[in-house]
Amino acid sequence: MFERLKEEINCVFDRDPAARNVFEVCTTYPGLHAIFIHRVSHWLWLRSWKWLARALSTFARWVTGIEIHPGAKIGRRFFIDHGMGVVIGETAEVGDDVTLYHGVTLGGTTWNKGKRHPTLADGVVVGAGAKVLGPILVGRNARIGSNAVVTKEVPEGATAVGIPGRIITQEQKQNRDGEAEKRRQDMASRMGFDAYGVTQDSPDPVAKSIHGILDHMHAVDERLETMCKVLKAIDKEFKIKDLPELDCDCLDDEPNASPEEKS
Repeated sequence: MFERLKEEINCVFDRDPAARNVFEVCTTYPGLHAIFIHRVSHWLWLRSWKWLARALSTFARWVTGIEIHPGAKIGRRFFIDHGMGVVIGETAEVGDDVTLYHGVTLGGTTWNKGKRHPTLADGVVVGAGAKVLGPILVGRNARIGSNAVVTKEVPEGATAVGIPGRIITQEQKQNRDGEAEKRRQDMASRMGFDAYGVTQDSPDPVAKSIHGILDHMHAVDERLETMCKVLKAIDKEFKIKDLPELDCDCLDDEPNASPEEKS
């Protein structure tokens, strides 16, 4: 019992750099208080002390702002950061080393009895305000982006964002996408700018458009290079002129700076 409590406290230090000492964590972290009380209420629930279990979970809600149904199954080293507004339904199942941020809902989509809440496998992280709804499985080490609404299963190691939730990256795709990302970075460096430093993990429509432009420019470059090689093979006297280098110094100039200031 005490070993489990020690685990719960230690996991806070692993996932929250603001944690300073054990006394502070034990007295000021509502997520920790909520999980402590849930362990007791769940124990009562399994032994058919239903009303007492519900009363204890309601007390925890008053004190912490976190509502965990006593029937929910919570694994080890579970961490709720900040915590206000978190709701975990009766048939929800949470694995080990799972992290939830404030405003997360593990809810149902039906009034029918039986399994109606999600299952989160080990190592899942759910961002602030996200809603994971229905009897779905969120795979091991998956990520749910902030404010996402997820109603379909999320594969292991994947990241889901948006409304409705959609998969934007998977570990098995990273090797395949790495070459394309490298081409984009090479093209961007030649043009003298960085596309916001945004990766494929970020659902930014502007960055997505820039990635498309860079991919198109790379394809155009390859086509022109092929055409020049063919022309050179047909006409030995054909000369390929070097392209002028892009002047990127202007990107660093202030728009209202005088010529003297720029020099």
